[in-house]
Amino acid sequence: SSVPSLKREMRNLSEECSLEPVTVSMAYVYFEKLVLQGKLNKQNRKLCAGACVLLAAKISSDLRKHEVKHLIDKLEERFRFNRRDLIGFEFTVLVALELALYLPENQVLPHYRRLTQQS
Repeated sequence: SSVPSLKREMRNLSEECSLEPVTVSMAYVYFEKLVLQGKLNKQNRKLCAGACVLLAAKISSDLRKHEVKHLIDKLEERFRFNRRDLIGFEFTVLVALELALYLPENQVLPHYRRLTQQS
């Protein structure tokens, strides 16, 4: 699956889990940063997408424990990977992003506009 189709999956899954468009936008920015760094390959791209959604949800939403669990269940089901791999990979992505999870508005806004115009 290509980058655009993974982003579509990220959006659909986020909608199913009632995540805000700003959260999806942040996940997109994280994901694109990984793409630009050349960190994605056939083996890890779904894990990258899942970890980006999970990190964005944790940083931008005040999710309760059961909501995080529900999100992880959905990620596991949608991207067909094991939750243990996802949790481990979350840290790998965090390091690749240099722990910079708070993003400047100008990076998030273009995605946010596109998402809110589509829905």
